[in-house]
Amino acid sequence: MATNAGGIAGDILRSFIERIERLEEEKKGIADDIKDVYAEAKSSGFDPKIMRQVVRIRKMERHEREELEALLDVYMHALEGGSAAPSSEEDA
Repeated sequence: MATNAGGIAGDILRSFIERIERLEEEKKGIADDIKDVYAEAKSSGFDPKIMRQVVRIRKMERHEREELEALLDVYMHALEGGSAAPSSEEDA
């Protein structure tokens, strides 16, 4: 039988909270495992920072990745003093 306090069923709420706490523990364990894999990769000569970027990019949809690459190209050209598209002076 649920304990009601202020219209809240305490037993049901406790069940939800305990489930969340167990999932949070599992999430922490998985995060620790991922950290260990990055450390192992680093000891094998790989750069974890770059690996994290690769993982992030691989999660993207293809069109999102292409858009990101195009914007990076535009920004790099702008920083280098060039432009992404030819100007009218270059056409002449």
